[in-house]
Amino acid sequence: MKSGRKQPSAFKWLWPGMHVKRWLVLLLVGIVALGLGLAYILRDIYQTWTFPSVAYYVTLQFLGRGWRALLFGAIGVGAVVIAIWQLNRSLLAVFWRPGQEHFVDVVYRYRQRGKGPKVVAIGGGTGLSTLLRGLKQYTTNLTAIVTVADDGGSSGRLRRELGLLPPGDFRNCIAALANDESLTTQLFQYRFPAGADLEGHSFGNLFIAAMASITGNFERAILESSRVLAIQGQILPSTLENVTLCAELQQPQENGGGLHRVAGESRIPTQGWPIERVYLEPDSAPAYPAAVRAILDADLIIVGPGSLYTSILPNLLVADIAQAIRASRALKLYVCNIATQRGETDGFSVEDHLKAIEMHVGPALCPYVLVNNRFVTPGPDVDYDLVRVRDAVPSSYRVLARDLLDPENLWRHEPTKLARALFDFYSAEREAAGSPAQASIES
Repeated sequence: MKSGRKQPSAFKWLWPGMHVKRWLVLLLVGIVALGLGLAYILRDIYQTWTFPSVAYYVTLQFLGRGWRALLFGAIGVGAVVIAIWQLNRSLLAVFWRPGQEHFVDVVYRYRQRGKGPKVVAIGGGTGLSTLLRGLKQYTTNLTAIVTVADDGGSSGRLRRELGLLPPGDFRNCIAALANDESLTTQLFQYRFPAGADLEGHSFGNLFIAAMASITGNFERAILESSRVLAIQGQILPSTLENVTLCAELQQPQENGGGLHRVAGESRIPTQGWPIERVYLEPDSAPAYPAAVRAILDADLIIVGPGSLYTSILPNLLVADIAQAIRASRALKLYVCNIATQRGETDGFSVEDHLKAIEMHVGPALCPYVLVNNRFVTPGPDVDYDLVRVRDAVPSSYRVLARDLLDPENLWRHEPTKLARALFDFYSAEREAAGSPAQASIES
């Protein structure tokens, strides 16, 4: 709801969608019923008892009945409003502190986001967490589907030592979707310093590992961690299988030419050779059922942004995930990276990204493609190029070009810009299809 001038926060409780007015009406009905009951008793007493003369003045009988009714009604309404207001402040003091935005604003935005479309975001790494930071401002009906092929760093160590699925990408998503994102991000991303037995481990990974030990399995650990941190949405693995991401790399002639096989997600970008294809071992890993259900029930499916070969494709290579995307009636959109990634997509254009996806999972999995159209020339010391449309994207795709650039990180998407572009696209497509889009959310 928008207004030309700022309204007092108390009146916001009466805005549509707050789920408050119905209870205020019920409260009023209850008070009126109590008042009528008390009035019958007082009327009977008034008619049967003999009162001293002072009662004439206490009961204001020197005033007309209309004036007495108006006066006592005003006193009653004032008392009820003050009581509700002070009770509201007392109860909400547990959750609200001075300096924070008004609690009514928090409730209003939460209610509005709860009416938002069902969005499924598929990927991993920094790209997925960036996307989620923007999306959570518009809807709480969010599902992040995360790759489980990571085998490097802290996640890789926990995977090898404890037999866990890699928690790193889940940690990033939890931090991005948490209500108190700033503090949660600092805590979950904290890495223990050198010289300690925990060197290199992030607190978030250890938190999830501990939760898995307490709850008995990894998926339960993610669910309970999400509840503890009150995240907005859900985070699901693409599969629960212990998969390994493998790649065939094109060796240069000086190394003998031909294809060279590499096993392990973290090793693939370090070779520096063009990637011919990637695949999972085992290649028949079943999808996580809840992930398939979320895809089939979605209004909008977003693939990317993120590392093409090591974050996005590992999800799509789970056959049930790709099949569910094709079967879903949702709008399907691929968010192309702003910059190339060294060791994975060196020299890639938008067309090259789409070609790589088609080679692995077939044509036009996502008919819409969102690309950045604001380019800032990188400095001489950077190791990336900007991703552009080189010639022409195949006609089976519809390209949407927007300014998505983060001015502080010229190789990444800015979360708010990205989310705004996605929801503008969603609203426009729903309106064009004759289906009223969900109400716009004030951010």
